[in-house]
Amino acid sequence: MDRPPADVHPLHPQEGRSGAAAPRPRRPFDPELLTALASAFGQRVSTAEAVRAHHGRDESPFDPQPPDAVVFAESTEEVRTTIELCARYGVPVIPYGNGSSLEGHLLAVEGGVSIDLSGMNRVLAINAEDLTATVEAGVSRKALNEALRDTGLFFPIDPGADASIGGMSATRASGTNAVRYGTMRENVLGLTAVLADGRVIKTGTRARKSSAGYDLTRLFVGSEGTLGVITEITVRLYPQPEAVSAAVCAFPSMGEAVRTVIETIQLGVPVARVEFVDMLAIRAINRHSNLTLAESPTLFFEFHGTEASVKEQAETVQALAAEHAGSGFAWATRPEERSRLWNARHNAYFAMLQLKPGCRAVTTDVCVPISRLAECVVETEDDLRGSPLPCPIVGHVGDGNFHVAILIDPARPEEFSEAERLNRRIVERALRMGGTCTGEHGIGLHKMDFLIDEHGSDAVDVMRALKHALDPRNLMNPGKIFTYTA
Repeated sequence: MDRPPADVHPLHPQEGRSGAAAPRPRRPFDPELLTALASAFGQRVSTAEAVRAHHGRDESPFDPQPPDAVVFAESTEEVRTTIELCARYGVPVIPYGNGSSLEGHLLAVEGGVSIDLSGMNRVLAINAEDLTATVEAGVSRKALNEALRDTGLFFPIDPGADASIGGMSATRASGTNAVRYGTMRENVLGLTAVLADGRVIKTGTRARKSSAGYDLTRLFVGSEGTLGVITEITVRLYPQPEAVSAAVCAFPSMGEAVRTVIETIQLGVPVARVEFVDMLAIRAINRHSNLTLAESPTLFFEFHGTEASVKEQAETVQALAAEHAGSGFAWATRPEERSRLWNARHNAYFAMLQLKPGCRAVTTDVCVPISRLAECVVETEDDLRGSPLPCPIVGHVGDGNFHVAILIDPARPEEFSEAERLNRRIVERALRMGGTCTGEHGIGLHKMDFLIDEHGSDAVDVMRALKHALDPRNLMNPGKIFTYTA
């Protein structure tokens, strides 16, 4: 594919790079819209520079692109009012949760109004007997689990950041527990969404299955705000396991560590979490979290079940690890020990940023069939050895998903170009092996060309047709997933 001109700033989205859309002109923002919003919401509408800047950036490497205004909504009805007013004036709408996305989802590339859903933070219903809960979109995963604390149930999807349930649904998030409990795709039973014309629809039910018509729930899960704004979600819950045990194990090489994971999964061991962290990432975690883990490729395990089943799982995995030269199994059975271990893993992203002060991270997100995982990781490691950039690797390898955090100086265009070169090679390798360009972060701005590489132009045209049917004026988070002209 064509490359951008040399004088293009590296952190501005450009056509022809790793899928980022070309810069688009901001749409006119009619002052009458601001007057109408202020009349409806009073002080919960802001055009302050600091507020707009906060809502115009995420954890992606792209420059901030702030909205023209921010509305702090507190109900589905208020979201509908905002969207109806924006539709009247032809102004885009960008949903905002906790701001933790990694692919530019929140950037107001054509201007518009950011709808901040953090005030929609009520747990609406907990149906313990049915193992479901219904929440507003601004409820974070930690807040939901706090509300479930006395029920004996929990919500397992854990992307690391304390993301909102609405944002996790919009990006089809997963995380460390996905190997056992699945992703948001499997765990959202139904939702409420406001469409581009202000209609409010409800999809799904609390029943565990249905054959009633098109699966609109799955259509919105992963739509990244481009089809409507998700305001309520019904999710699956799970019983708290009777026993939980965690462990770390060091390996002499990345290949040996990943082959241990492959054999664990193929043997059918129901491991709850298995995370891979390479030597450079371990070094960063030790410094950031004050740990003393061996600076070697390392697996983090967690086992859920009865006392007997957890013991059996752990013994099986320990034996498999020993066959691949795994050593130094360190067990954490007490809750505080497990929390310290997993908090260190969850903070790995911020720990890795400290390897290069002042840097930004270009984060890859490929996922491959488990049988090709070791090959993919080892080839990727060979690629990274030849790069001058720090490139630590972490991954939810139990389901074939791993990430490279390519650390760049945002003031050096050549470093961003090198990161994009590495990212493209990683994605091309994953696609060649039957995998995907994004296991959990979504397409956003960064992977638009990769979506075509993965699915083909005809399939992407079908996606555009769905977009056109629900949002013909391209008002819902425009410029994300694929190019679209109303």
